[in-house]
Amino acid sequence: MDRHKAIGLLDSGVGGLTVVSEIFRHLEGESIVYFGDTARMPYGQRPQQQVRAFVGEIIEFLHTQEIKLIIVACNSATAAGLDYYQERTRLPVLGVIEPGVRAALQQTRNSRVGVIGTMGTIQSGSYQEVFRRIAPEIDLYCQPCPLFVLIVENGLVSSPEAVRVTEEYLAPLKKAGVDTLIMGCTHYPLMADVIQQVMGPEVRLISSAEETAREAREVLQAGDLCHADEGGAIQYRFFVSGPAQPFEEVAFKLLQREVKAYQVILNHQSAVFEKQ
Repeated sequence: MDRHKAIGLLDSGVGGLTVVSEIFRHLEGESIVYFGDTARMPYGQRPQQQVRAFVGEIIEFLHTQEIKLIIVACNSATAAGLDYYQERTRLPVLGVIEPGVRAALQQTRNSRVGVIGTMGTIQSGSYQEVFRRIAPEIDLYCQPCPLFVLIVENGLVSSPEAVRVTEEYLAPLKKAGVDTLIMGCTHYPLMADVIQQVMGPEVRLISSAEETAREAREVLQAGDLCHADEGGAIQYRFFVSGPAQPFEEVAFKLLQREVKAYQVILNHQSAVFEKQ
């Protein structure tokens, strides 16, 4: 009964919880297994080969948890090799880049779109490639914001330093006149208030989290995998590679519910995962 299995999500830390929040809204009744690689975050400045290896380890672990769909709820991990992951597991694997691009195309009025992300995501060219493929007429402006993940993970979103760093990072995008800004990292919606403050109310912020949840629903419906009300308890299981308590505190604030996380140590850092 695959319908009763869980949706598996992975991220370098807490950012993917923004996708979990949207799944609660759009896929009510689905069980969730989440893995945050907090011991090895951030992914954004790591070599892509290393990120792929880390994601491979996590997917191996998720396969032990009775899942039916995998969401790579991390832009850096998606950019490092979504095709690579899809080729190596029999389960559907979704990323977070294309959903965000589609949402931005629906919102922009002047065809000037900005993307902010980790260094790895921006340098990978993943967003640039998707825009070239589906909307080459768009003027695209990309800006790495490497400190944002650390600001979020360390609970500094409301600090004066966060405002100062945000102003510095976003200055080129304001100068370019973008009217739509993709927050190209699932951590960044947790900084949406300060980003909106700096960019101004006329700029529309795009979080790929909601669009990714919608896409997940479509994939489950197409495969007749949506949870059926035929018994079977809904379960939410959260795992981290670092200490559990800091993650639990952030998860409670974001999800507005108590979260119990369990630490899992992933030792084989060069693992290669295969179809299961």
